Amino acid sequence: MTAPASFPTPDGASAPARRDVLTCAAALGALAATASGCADGTRSRPPAAAGAPAFRFRGPRQAGVTTQQQTAALVMAYDLAPAVRGAGGVRALREVLGRWTRALAEVLDGELAPPTPVQAKEVKEIGGAGTSRLTATVAVGPRLPRLLCVAAPRALRELPPFSDDRLDPAYGGGDLLVQLCADDPRVTAAAARTLTRLAGDTLRPRWRQTGFLPPTPAGQTPRNLLGFKDGTQNPTPAECERWVWSQDATFLVVRRVHIDVAGFARLGTGHQEAIIGRHRASGAPLGRRHEHDDVDIFAKTPQGRYVIPVGAHVRAASPRLDAGARMLRRGYSYDDGPDDRGLLFLAFMRDPALFARVQHRMTATDELSRFIEHRGSAVAYVLPGALPGEDLGARLLA
Repeated sequence: MTAPASFPTPDGASAPARRDVLTCAAALGALAATASGCADGTRSRPPAAAGAPAFRFRGPRQAGVTTQQQTAALVMAYDLAPAVRGAGGVRALREVLGRWTRALAEVLDGELAPPTPVQAKEVKEIGGAGTSRLTATVAVGPRLPRLLCVAAPRALRELPPFSDDRLDPAYGGGDLLVQLCADDPRVTAAAARTLTRLAGDTLRPRWRQTGFLPPTPAGQTPRNLLGFKDGTQNPTPAECERWVWSQDATFLVVRRVHIDVAGFARLGTGHQEAIIGRHRASGAPLGRRHEHDDVDIFAKTPQGRYVIPVGAHVRAASPRLDAGARMLRRGYSYDDGPDDRGLLFLAFMRDPALFARVQHRMTATDELSRFIEHRGSAVAYVLPGALPGEDLGARLLA
């Protein structure tokens, strides 16, 4: 497996000076305002048209969950440094989250404080104009509340083991997770460098993974590396209020799923469709005509056979088997070389127990399991958003 790309080394200052914070914010701001058409066309759709609305940072909920999906993602995990524990650790982490909040609010919401940090020279060096629709979504892992002796959300716990997992420690866990999404992968990379610098000595990089969506016409569902549409059956906004959000927080499950793309491609189209449970061309459930038609897992042929095969992926993932409970998926493909391609699976839900139920079922019945391996895993609590005058994590770390 290809080793994860290394992070920039922090400059050693546990509390960067205000000048460093402003400098990082300036660099992030200039890059976030730049959407270039020079990105690898096989890994991202064309940048959003000029004037497309950017996502705001401040608000009761963090962006990057139910906001419109961008074309590039970068997930990075950090651990608390060994000395960051207890009450002192709470103070240190609050300082980091405060610096992150000020930088992101300045970039995305225009919260400029004199002296104005974005200097003309820095903007000129970056060049270009447009919008990247950057979002940064911050979440805490199960170990962090224990290390800092703060109250943990009830549902924040490690995922149980699954019999077919082949987890690589280099791609799992983390005390703090950050999901960065934009329409230009250079913007997510720049944001990652900025946040890592602002973390100083408090946080240590643990792992990172990039992901991309293929070029996709506006309004259509992107396809995964298997050639099938992926993300069709996501919940509606009303269903998200019931199944994704818990007040203004949610939970994130990350899985790095290796796919035997070549092995799956050797199958005939009919065999592929039986494994997935959808028509490859249209995305419609088997037996139906349109992509968004209902997936009726109980429908049978006149001969008494299930229209959706018993081992089909869409059957194992069906909300009907979980009393209607849904998770919101923001999946991305990844390509780390010919021997390591797959899915960066990002899913949001009110309780990670839902993912555990679905994954146990897939392990037992899903025919697609023959072509995939779960090699990385993490779970985290997505903090409520930062309201005006408030820092991320203020309520958890009160």
